[in-house]
Amino acid sequence: MSSSSAAARPWNVRRLPRADGSVFLVTGGNAGIGYFVAEQLATTGATVVLGSRSPAKAENAIASIRARVAGARVRSVRMDLADLSSLRAVAESLDVERLDAVVHNAGVALDDPPREETGDGHELMFGTNHLGHFALTHWLMPLLSAAPAARVVTTGSFAAKSERLDLDDPQSLTDYQAKRTYGRSKLAQMYFGVELDRRLRAAGSTVASVVAHPGGALDSLTPSRPPVHMRTTGARLGAAPAGLLLQGKHAGAWPAVRAVLDPAVRGGELWGPRVFGLRGEPRREPMWDHLADASVATRLWDVSRALTGVDPSR
Repeated sequence: MSSSSAAARPWNVRRLPRADGSVFLVTGGNAGIGYFVAEQLATTGATVVLGSRSPAKAENAIASIRARVAGARVRSVRMDLADLSSLRAVAESLDVERLDAVVHNAGVALDDPPREETGDGHELMFGTNHLGHFALTHWLMPLLSAAPAARVVTTGSFAAKSERLDLDDPQSLTDYQAKRTYGRSKLAQMYFGVELDRRLRAAGSTVASVVAHPGGALDSLTPSRPPVHMRTTGARLGAAPAGLLLQGKHAGAWPAVRAVLDPAVRGGELWGPRVFGLRGEPRREPMWDHLADASVATRLWDVSRALTGVDPSR
């Protein structure tokens, strides 16, 4: 199928284009939205690699995908984004000649104080959600560059829309509030995705960077995938009113999946759910005003490079 003919067809979230021979990595692919990204990508015939801290949870996810997708090519690699020194080995352990896409999905969300740190001394959510993916991209770039037209898809959050970064205190040392710090860590990821594409274009790279977000995705609206996720009848009935505005994590995966597969998607774009950015099929969104601020993105890039010791654009 040519790119032009594929691009002309209406996008169907339940009938994805084939991607035989492609290799996709999904960080945090053992649970939540990441699991459904992996399950949906597996239906295309591609090889899907789940990045996971827990081998046992990864095996459960693999078994669930294989039970639902006949002939699924799926495996896992151990990955801890909170340990920056381990990420070079992750790229090597993929044991592939090229990588057609990585979906930066894994994340940590803390609801309450106290503030926690990674082993590298970074605030846990900023260090895992943003710095870990920043560094991982650096080590994956040779594999991405070896593909004809690879994509880096960074999963942000609707929670980031109302946040602003404080780059004088990126690690939330002086005023830590868990929910705000989480939102800022996701906003940092989104800035990274936009700035990465700008730098890749300037370098003439064949790799594109796209930002996606899942809208409002709730466990209670998510279909069961035992033992990965089990929804009780009570939870399903109780969540029915929320389904008017929000959706399950299976639908929250749709923007990232489209960002990986759709030949019409371009680097530097933002994709999210169609209805108020909260639910529905995936569409391209106008770039949020604060995400378009190149000065903030550049400063964040410099901070991230100093904290990780690597530069994904080089």
